[in-house]
Amino acid sequence: MKREKMDESYFDRIFADFQEAIWKERKQLPSVSLIAIEYKQNPYTVLVSTLLSLRTKDEVTIGASERLLERAPDVYSLRDMDTADIEKLIFPCGFYKRKAVQLKRIAAEIIERFDGKIPATQEELLSLPGVGIKTANLVLNLGFGIDAICVDCHVHQIANRLGWISTKTPEESVDALEKVMPRRFWIPLNELLVAYGQTVCTSVSPFCSRCPEAQSCPRIGVEKSR
Repeated sequence: MKREKMDESYFDRIFADFQEAIWKERKQLPSVSLIAIEYKQNPYTVLVSTLLSLRTKDEVTIGASERLLERAPDVYSLRDMDTADIEKLIFPCGFYKRKAVQLKRIAAEIIERFDGKIPATQEELLSLPGVGIKTANLVLNLGFGIDAICVDCHVHQIANRLGWISTKTPEESVDALEKVMPRRFWIPLNELLVAYGQTVCTSVSPFCSRCPEAQSCPRIGVEKSR
């Protein structure tokens, strides 16, 4: 089968097809997107919820984020909280003890280095303790509306399965996707592929029978499907 040209019309179709499939599965938005909407795209809340979401299920992330943000609505109140209190609020997030310490450190550095304001550049966000490229770009996306490609395991895996890119790590995928994907798709990419990866294009034995791209997808790396 001849490969389609990956231009804007191609991505328009793919995004529309995936959106429809997600709607049929009645899948809600990823946890950080829901928190971003609830708190009106506040960069601080996006940063906090993104850090809590790492190695944590969506439903746990939402509850933990809401509990913590109610008690610590800004970096100053977060810095001044006892670590033990943060731990109680964010439990049972994965690595909740480590995250409690990390959140206090980040809050303190933002106050000391950035006058209490969440930095709006990738370089400055990456300079914060424990903040990686995924977290930085998601804050830029959902907190500031700045074009940036956020790659987690779902985005990395699906983009490689579809043959958009050929990379070994999510970090490599950021640069590779920037080269092939038109800029207007950068922000919605993570939200779309996370939801799609949780419902249809799962990491183990994806539901290819329910995928609208089943006939054209090369299924790179897929050994078993349903």
